[in-house]
Amino acid sequence: MLKQERQAYIVHQVNLHNQVLSTTLCQELGVSEDTVRRDLQELADNSKLIKVHGGALSLSFNGYHQTSAPIYAHQQKKIIARKAAALIQNDMFVTTTGGTTLIELARHLPPTLKATFISGSLPVALEYTNHPLIDVILIGDKVSKNSRITVGGEAIHKIQQIKADLCFLGVNAIDPERGITDNDWEVVQIKKAMITSARKVVCVTISEKINSVQPFLVCPPEDIDILVTELPPDDPQLSPFRQKGILLL
Repeated sequence: MLKQERQAYIVHQVNLHNQVLSTTLCQELGVSEDTVRRDLQELADNSKLIKVHGGALSLSFNGYHQTSAPIYAHQQKKIIARKAAALIQNDMFVTTTGGTTLIELARHLPPTLKATFISGSLPVALEYTNHPLIDVILIGDKVSKNSRITVGGEAIHKIQQIKADLCFLGVNAIDPERGITDNDWEVVQIKKAMITSARKVVCVTISEKINSVQPFLVCPPEDIDILVTELPPDDPQLSPFRQKGILLL
């Protein structure tokens, strides 16, 4: 694979999954750690991504170095947000993870909605505060600089005290057989706690993430109640999830 093709693949994976691990890129590209390290540094120097220890972050996901960075698959995420927002009713207690799709969901909530939103994601929680009738509870603990989500034992303990009506789960990777997976161990523990503490789990994801797998298991497909994508519910790509008993929107 040529250098240009290799770097284009890296940028795409970073934008798709919000962050990537150097070890994963080495395996997928069949190159050395030194080659990936040089590629990441060059891409970071060209403002294509943010290089961090052990991998890289998407500019739009992090939002610190370049607040004007375009959101990957923005139009698809707007469609998902409109569908997902229709699930929320007045007086509900809702937990949410982080990510650009959840930020878009917050922006699509109607101004008349009266509900309580609980999140450890700093950008998402901040977006909720723009709504006049929404109460916001920020789960506190150590903040993961990579994901901008609070992680750790205290955050997990607080989530376990909640019985939410809905949990909106941002998805890094999803497969009809393997379920939801991620590449950040600490964030996975937060997502697991939110799944356990909610009556219904709603996964929101662009369809491009379907049939992809990351190193750490978040939950099997049986734990998903509703899957929201930009696709029509009867799209053949979603059929394996319907066969698992998941409601498709």
